[in-house]
Amino acid sequence: MTGFEKHDGTGAGDDEGGTGPGGKGPGPAPEPPRIPLPRASVEDSGLPLPELDPLPPPPLELPHDVLKSLLGAWALAACSTAETAAVEAHLGECGPCAEEALRLRGAVGLLHQPESLDLDPGLRTRVLKSCLERRPPRIPVPDWAAPYDAETARLDALLQDFGDAEWHAPVRLRWFTGDAPTSRRTTVAGVIAHLLSVDGLVAVALGLEDPLAEADAVPDTGPPTGPAARTEAFWRASRFPPTRAVRAPWREQSHHLVRTVSFTGGGTGERPVPYGDFTLPLHDAMLDRAFECWVHAEDIAEAVDYPYGPPAPGHLHAMIDLAARMLPAVLAARRRSGLASPAPTRHLVEAGTPGRSLRLEIEGLGGGEWLIPLDSPAAVGSTEHEVAHVALDGVEFCRLAAGHVSPTEAAAGQLGDRDAIRDVLFAAASLSRM
Repeated sequence: MTGFEKHDGTGAGDDEGGTGPGGKGPGPAPEPPRIPLPRASVEDSGLPLPELDPLPPPPLELPHDVLKSLLGAWALAACSTAETAAVEAHLGECGPCAEEALRLRGAVGLLHQPESLDLDPGLRTRVLKSCLERRPPRIPVPDWAAPYDAETARLDALLQDFGDAEWHAPVRLRWFTGDAPTSRRTTVAGVIAHLLSVDGLVAVALGLEDPLAEADAVPDTGPPTGPAARTEAFWRASRFPPTRAVRAPWREQSHHLVRTVSFTGGGTGERPVPYGDFTLPLHDAMLDRAFECWVHAEDIAEAVDYPYGPPAPGHLHAMIDLAARMLPAVLAARRRSGLASPAPTRHLVEAGTPGRSLRLEIEGLGGGEWLIPLDSPAAVGSTEHEVAHVALDGVEFCRLAAGHVSPTEAAAGQLGDRDAIRDVLFAAASLSRM
């Protein structure tokens, strides 16, 4: 048996055939072909042909006034199939109705504004948070480094679609010196070069490469330590103004910083990072860099006419807290320079007079309350002798601390000692730098 049956219409199988070679009979029947033969055409089968589809009905014959009254419904795609065909046939013959139809279609387009194709800047943070709630990372980013990670990612997303024209768009860096605002003109690429060079202070403190050394911008006296001096050295080292090529080293450096502090763990947060005139611990330096990254991202977005929102509320709160903790030392430095009202005389302090403080109330995003010592750079939080109360919006306070809002123009609610309020507002503006 071959396993196949012979299909000859009789239903007989192989056992009714011959015995094969050397036997009696005609031999085994041939096997059916394994590949099916082509099908016969329906015309050759003698079967009736299928009926053709009926012709579409002719367009409706409607008078001009009726067709004109249907133009609004046609523009909204609310006509029936027959009415649509009648209107469109009429538009090819009637010029006034065709012009009216174009105007109506344009009006309908205005009613349905196209949605923005840009991704929500907070999408990355929400996705990461959702993922980390399900599976914590093997090497988590320290909480104090998360704002820097988020703000550099947001700025990088803003830069990714920039063309040459946007990279050379003029940007004005603004900050506050003494009692007066100052500024410096550069480009979008120049701002990224500024961030790269100043972030290099943190990179050097972590034992990473200094971007000034790679750019041959280190003078014979050694690498500068101040943010402004480092930026000027980096800019001078370029034969031409910075271009879009600066994005790659800035992006790579920001990734190295986050990766390094994550691998070394949270214990490195107290490592000192010198800024020239002052020093910050690493956890505060990373917050400072996150704050400046956001501020300059807003500068860039303003230069290219693009919307840009504030950081996440938790990150904004941490930035405000850093500024509040730095205010007493800045206020003391301004007092030594004669830019702030003098502290109480020594004999009053020795007699047991409590130190003065100002209550700083931040509303909105990143809100909270801080007690700012006025007479000594002591720890923030002293409750002794509160003499004034200032209320500011969170984003407004950050723009004041960035030197983008004048202390005399800050939208602040004020109550109490006017001199103390003025001193604190000007000290907040003095936190800014290039």
